[in-house]
Amino acid sequence: MAEDNNSLEIEETGGKKKLIIIIAAAVVVVAGIIGFFLFSGSSEEPVETLAEEVPATAAPAANGSSAQVGSALYVAMPRPFVFNVPGASRDRIVQIKVQLLVRGDGNEEVAKKHIPLIEGTLLSVFSTTTADELSTTAGKETLRLTALDKVQDALTSVEGSKVVERVLFTGFVMQ
Repeated sequence: MAEDNNSLEIEETGGKKKLIIIIAAAVVVVAGIIGFFLFSGSSEEPVETLAEEVPATAAPAANGSSAQVGSALYVAMPRPFVFNVPGASRDRIVQIKVQLLVRGDGNEEVAKKHIPLIEGTLLSVFSTTTADELSTTAGKETLRLTALDKVQDALTSVEGSKVVERVLFTGFVMQ
């Protein structure tokens, strides 16, 4: 009979281990489900909040230029700008990816319609810079602001309004 008691004890501890494994697995599954709902719910809320806030903040700007009217939209230039710039020691190749921030569907359509004009204007601005200027953050910011001014001037002469609110460099490589 002593042998039977030992075998029974072994079976009972095996059952306890199985029970612990099952409970641990259930806890992991429940934690995973809770985590999924927490993270999936939080990613949707900021999008809805931002969509509701943009028209409210854009409304006071309606009294200003037409570049300030409507919700923020981005118009990507169809291809990156690749050009050579002179440097102190050697010439460099620069690649800049550009997107334009516009307000409202009307300005988005106008910007898309005038992409060749915008590209030509940006190329003329980019051709006036040097590698030394582009190697600093201040130089890049100056180039971006100059590009914005020239694009707004070009669009104002054609359309009668600035259309573009900001010129954004979404990619910048200098070799």
